[in-house]
This record gives sequence, structure tokens and C-alpha cells, in this order.
Amino acid sequence: MKKILFVTSEAYPLIKTGGLADVSGSLPIALDALGHDVRIVMPAYADVLASLGDLPSKRINQAGGEVEIFETELPGTSVPVWLVSHQGAFDRSGNPYLAENGKSWPDNAERFSLLCRVSVEIAMNRMGFGWKPEIVHCNDWQTGLIPALLEDEGDRPATVYTIHNLAYQGLFPKELFQKLGLPQHFWSYNALEFWDQLCFLKGGLVYADRINTVSPNYAVEIQGKEFGCGMDGLLKERKDRLSGIINGIDEEAWNPATDPLIPHAFELGNMAGKDANKAALQKYFKLAPDKNVAVIAMVGRTVQQKGIDLVIEILPKLMDLTVQLAILGSGEKKYEQTLKHWNSLYPERIALKLGYDEPLAHLIEAGSDLFLMPSRFEPCGLNQMYSQRYGTVPIVRCVGGLADTVEDANPANLEQGKASGIVFRESNAEALLQAVTRALELFNAKTEWKKIQKTGMKKDFSWKQSAIKYLDLYALAEQDRQSLV
Repeated sequence: MKKILFVTSEAYPLIKTGGLADVSGSLPIALDALGHDVRIVMPAYADVLASLGDLPSKRINQAGGEVEIFETELPGTSVPVWLVSHQGAFDRSGNPYLAENGKSWPDNAERFSLLCRVSVEIAMNRMGFGWKPEIVHCNDWQTGLIPALLEDEGDRPATVYTIHNLAYQGLFPKELFQKLGLPQHFWSYNALEFWDQLCFLKGGLVYADRINTVSPNYAVEIQGKEFGCGMDGLLKERKDRLSGIINGIDEEAWNPATDPLIPHAFELGNMAGKDANKAALQKYFKLAPDKNVAVIAMVGRTVQQKGIDLVIEILPKLMDLTVQLAILGSGEKKYEQTLKHWNSLYPERIALKLGYDEPLAHLIEAGSDLFLMPSRFEPCGLNQMYSQRYGTVPIVRCVGGLADTVEDANPANLEQGKASGIVFRESNAEALLQAVTRALELFNAKTEWKKIQKTGMKKDFSWKQSAIKYLDLYALAEQDRQSLV
């Protein structure tokens, strides 16, 4: 049995802004089910505390004042969660990273530095819990200082650092380095300095015993200039410690046969509920009711990374085809406004809901025919896996985890029964439109279409498979740690 401290800035269902929360709310459960002692540390956001009610807590005096740690469990499980609270740090409602104006909270460096320091104290068994992990698993820039700070500790646990999205690096002005009281030897291009800025991400990239990303393909891509976000040189240097493990999905939450959030259950042997969900989705969005029209969906952030600009660019030509479009998400205001305009032009063919709605996301997966993910980069992606499980054929760009999880419906894959989606390579509107056109041709070829649906629905995207690979990674991290002793 391994003792694992899992440090994250968000975990579903406590709080979610993206895929990190899904991973943080699923991987610890899978590790626990395999018999390991895993405990989560995350911030005590005001909304999280409000949702949980009265909790036992421990107060500890730190150099920066009193820290309170609330003790709870991940809802519906026995996985312990420690919520870190400090006056003025996390006791605010709303987005954990962004203020109402859409800009980063001005004190994010201080807030997540606090999370890192407290996590180090827990990892070194100095918080009075009587528990010391063998592995500290850190996630994204918000936890990047932990491997660096642990490097200065004797008899420290092994560290694993997971990059969920290399584009978010935790960059702050140089003066914050001094303000945070970090050891001076960390101000070096070989440590936390990046172009005269403090970079939290580099703490993980430089000091972790093992680094991994959330798909094998993305682990390769980030060693090149196109996807390396300025860190490609460092990642090449550490390529012997870098690997990729595809995320799993919660197969209980995302199971069309038992999903309580969809009106009609269905499964591989009985797909009648799929058509009924399509009708329910069309009714919800006031789209013209027609089972022979392909419903194409998109759920996610309306930002350039996700290729929403490419979707907007092909809208005039999409409206010449026999399709309906359903979009759920939010992001950049300019894209939101453009989508609202198109929604007003074609209310019976283009549906839009801004924001995020978990039940609606499930209905969209269950009721759509096709799912768009034309991402410019995609470390892993989850919706393409949800889609395949729900018999909704994904249209994806051949990048990151999309390339690892979707097999193109080319003649060879169709012949061999491997095809599970439509894959295109170039990041431009013409390539996307060609992919959609090809998808519609297959949609109208019902025999081949059903084969593609069933291939996707048979796939094993369970967290158990991924958790076993993480255990192998933890073992490698411990070996690396021992080699330094």
C-alpha cells in the first residue's frame, strides 16, 4: 500500500473549472479502490466550505499567520480531503483563479504559494496528522513550488508532477519572488526564473522526480517549439523523466445505461434511447425536430485553443448543409457575441447556452450525433471519450490526447473495425469543413455509421487502467528519489 498526497487546486464535485477537476476527483478514487492510502489537499474556497457545512478543523500557526485545515471526504467516497484556509486567501466566492473582470486575482502568487507551503508541511509530517506520504503528486502550476521546496528537505517523499496544460505557467513579476520569501538560490534560469519572471510551473519541471502529461502524444508534442510554450528545451533535457498517461473517465457518471442526468437510458445492444435523447435535446434548445438531421455539438471553453474561431469561420457553409449545431460553454466575449448573433439568425438550427451546465452536458453527449473538438492543442481532452461512450462520433484534430483516443474512419480502419471518429490534421477552417462533410457522408451511410458508434462504445476508458499506470510511475519516482540518497 502506497501513501499518496495528491495536491490540486480543484476537484470535482467540490469545485470545477476544467479537466483538472475531473482528474482530481477521479484518480484518487481509483487509487483508493486499488488499496492505496491517498489523501487530497486543496484550497478551502468559500463556495466549497459553504456547500459542505460544519467541518472539523485544525488550526496551526505558520510564519504568515494562522492556517486552518478543514477535514472532510470527497463526496460519495471515503477519500480524505484536507482544505487549506487562511484569512484573505481563499475565502472569496466565484472562480478560483479569476476575478469578475475576467483577469487573474492579483494575489494568486501568494494564495497558491500558501497552498504549496502547507502541502510541504503535511508531506514532511509537521502538521500533526501523524501521516507521512511516500509520494507527493502535484498538478499544474498552482502546485509547482512543492517539488522545489521539498528539494531542500531531508528524507523527503518522492515527487510526481503532472502537466494538465503547459500553456498555463503561473508567471509573476520578479518582485513577487522576494515578497514570497523563497530561497535565493531558486532565482536562476536553472530553477524558478523564466525570462526575468517567477515561474511556478518550472518548480515542477526542474525538481520533480518524475514529470508526466495527460496523454502520451502530448508528452512528445511539448518537447517541440509548436507546443512547448517556451519550455521545450527544458523538457527535452528531462525527457528521460517525462512520460504521458491518458486520463480516464468516470465510467459511473458517464454511462448511458445508468446516467440519471439523461431522460432515456440506452446501451450498446439497445440504442433506441439515443434517438429519444436526440429528440429531447432538440426540444430543449427549440431546434427543429428531425431525427434525420445531424446534430453537431460542442461543449467547452469558447477560446482559440479549442478552435471556436474555426467553427465560427465555417458557419456560413455549415448552414448550407443539413445540420443543427448545439453549443454549451463560455470564454472570450468576442466569440460569445458572434455565436449569439448566429443563434439569432438561425434559432431553429443553431443553439447556444453560455456558461456550464452539467446535466445539459450529459444530454448533449447523449443526444448529439457528432461532437466537435477542433483544438489547436489538447493535452488530453475528456469529451471525445464521453462522446464515444455515448455513441456520439467525435470530429477531432490530430493533436495530444485526441490523437491517442480517436481512430479515424478511414477505409483501412473501417475495414478492420477500428474506426471511432473523424480525425483531421491541419488547423484551418477548410480542413475542419472537409472533416464535417466526411462525417455527414458517414452519418448518411447508416451501416457504417452504426459500426463507428459501436466501436467507440466498446472502448475501455476506465480510470482503473490509468491508475495502474500511475502506480508504475510512482514506483519510478521512488527509485529516482532513492538514487539521490
